Amino acid sequence: MKAKANISSRKDVKNLVVTFYQKVRKHEILGPIFNHIITDWEAHFELLTDFWETQLFLKRKYHGNPVTAHQEVDDKIDNSVTSEHFGLWLNLWFETIDELFEGETAWIAKNRAQKMSTMLFLKIFEHRNKT
Repeated sequence: MKAKANISSRKDVKNLVVTFYQKVRKHEILGPIFNHIITDWEAHFELLTDFWETQLFLKRKYHGNPVTAHQEVDDKIDNSVTSEHFGLWLNLWFETIDELFEGETAWIAKNRAQKMSTMLFLKIFEHRNKT
């Protein structure tokens, strides 16, 4: 069995992002949410490649606000984002990483996603209580 590569370049990050979101778009529960909100998938891939490149390689490519973006998504779908959505997202993220990569950066990608999912869900919940 051939060893998998570590995530080591923007090309690897983009491959991860595109492969992952192909799964998300087809997912029974997550697909309808993402397909409703995102109108330009190519631009979304670039934005998320920038985000993950920033997270994994500490290159300042991403200049957005993931907290606000996720709060806005929750607002658009009538405050219906649940911890289950984040769990499903994480499962697909881990599955995609495991299919494509291994090594330290792959582990970091999993770890950061897990920490971010908890923080983002808490920030969504706080935002609901303010509005």
